[in-house]
Amino acid sequence: MMNISSKRYLQGFGVTVVLLAMLRCAYPEVASSPASNVAVADSSVVADSMTVADSAKAVLASSTTAISKKDVASVPTLSPKPLGRPSRFFAADGTPVKNRIYSVPHFGNTFPDQNDVQLVAAARHGVKAVIDRADAERRKSELVYVGSNPFYHIDDRMRSSIPYLVPRAAILLQDIGKNFFDSLQTKQIPLHKVIVTSVLRSKADVQKLRRRNSNATENSCHLYGTTFDICYNRYHTVEDPDGPRRRQVRNDTLKWVLSEVLRDMREQKRCLVKYEVKQGCFHITVN
Repeated sequence: MMNISSKRYLQGFGVTVVLLAMLRCAYPEVASSPASNVAVADSSVVADSMTVADSAKAVLASSTTAISKKDVASVPTLSPKPLGRPSRFFAADGTPVKNRIYSVPHFGNTFPDQNDVQLVAAARHGVKAVIDRADAERRKSELVYVGSNPFYHIDDRMRSSIPYLVPRAAILLQDIGKNFFDSLQTKQIPLHKVIVTSVLRSKADVQKLRRRNSNATENSCHLYGTTFDICYNRYHTVEDPDGPRRRQVRNDTLKWVLSEVLRDMREQKRCLVKYEVKQGCFHITVN
């Protein structure tokens, strides 16, 4: 006859076996030594075909301990975890998914940041207003060059500004170009670079510009190296010199994709954006 203490001992031992069996099935490497890695790898094929709870039941059923079938049946059966939501970039078979173009509801409402709002950010992150080009050359410790780049194109017609920005704004411009590339790829649109039409302006540049452009303000954000303009009606096509010419893409299509990129950057509090109708550009200041 088995006394009460012995029964309690066996019951406790049975529970321990259950827990250890479930732990070993879930993490087989816990109970294996370096020398048995090969055996563990072979057994993982079998373990993959059943849930952790089913594995625990199998171990319990073959155990020589005094555990009843009722104890084995009481172990809950766990359903496999779902793999999660499907990727927005790849289908189940691994092929790329073509993402839709949404644009933004209204350009003026989505990008409303006027000059007075952008000036606050320019004063916070920018340099002291540049007097002339000679002054800009002396300020190279505060400014970085933003010329030729794999992700954006500096307009060949740019005459009223100097290709310098503060580092914070230069990083923003690079990220806009990279995100624009990423969006074009996920939407399966041939690659194009955005065109930068204006960057740092000296006070002398602003004075000249105001004579022919009534939209230019005397206290321009461009004076502080925090601001740049990206045109939305022209783009620089990326061509493979050894491959066929790319098919034509409407500028409006590229504008819609660019607007999505800028809206996301603005919502992340990285920049302020004004939609310029007359100038055909997005006026952007780093935030």
